[in-house]
Amino acid sequence: MTRPRVGIITNLHVINDTYRTHAGGIMTTEAVAEVSGGLPLLIPADPRYVTVNDLLEMFDGFVLTGGRPNVHPEEYGEEATEAHGTFDRARDAIALPLVRACVERGQPFLGICRGFQEVAVAMGSTLHPEIRDIPGRMNHRMPPDGTLEEKFALRHKVSFTEGGPFHKLMGAPEVMTNTLHGQGVVKAGRRFVIDGTAPDGTPEAAYIEGAAGFTMAVQWHPEYNAAADPVSRPLFEGFGEAARAWAEGKRPERALKSA
Repeated sequence: MTRPRVGIITNLHVINDTYRTHAGGIMTTEAVAEVSGGLPLLIPADPRYVTVNDLLEMFDGFVLTGGRPNVHPEEYGEEATEAHGTFDRARDAIALPLVRACVERGQPFLGICRGFQEVAVAMGSTLHPEIRDIPGRMNHRMPPDGTLEEKFALRHKVSFTEGGPFHKLMGAPEVMTNTLHGQGVVKAGRRFVIDGTAPDGTPEAAYIEGAAGFTMAVQWHPEYNAAADPVSRPLFEGFGEAARAWAEGKRPERALKSA
């Protein structure tokens, strides 16, 4: 059986301060190949080299990965400050319209960390540059020290809406996740449905209301230990099933009507 082609959005990365690359994490590649059952292919996230239409025709689903650069605040109507960190405007130019197009077509995507924020912004949400600065919020950032296992360790619960998509997918109303992000959603866009939150109220899981396809996004990093983790595995399996259905021509009903 031919594997569905899964496009993995990359980040601009500079090796030794001189050599520019488009890079993607091996953990994501492994999760897509081994858990989703897809053929993982890296996408150079730059409109000089690819167009959204190219990607929609080439791939059966997309993973919007995490990354150090943040979505530029101009995309949600605010001015950039030093607190917003670094940006990747080329990735913004590909990822945001790609999300909107997938929502309309019913084409599946999975948003992770920055990808969660991209989905949020694409659907009209706003972000806070540093969640831990909001009174009552915890520090969601990656621990500065420790091994890889310690950095990606499970650190807080995420509670899902009873009977919602994440509750049904996970088979549990509450799970434990890692946390490695600084920014977070403050005001959700009209169709961006927050379906899971951390104990401090920070949005951690969401989907798009009324979308015909798989539109799940999470603020944590499920790609770590995805094959063995009881939370990550169903997420990547569910995405893989959606991408496989798209590859086999099983289009969501709403997408067929609007085509």
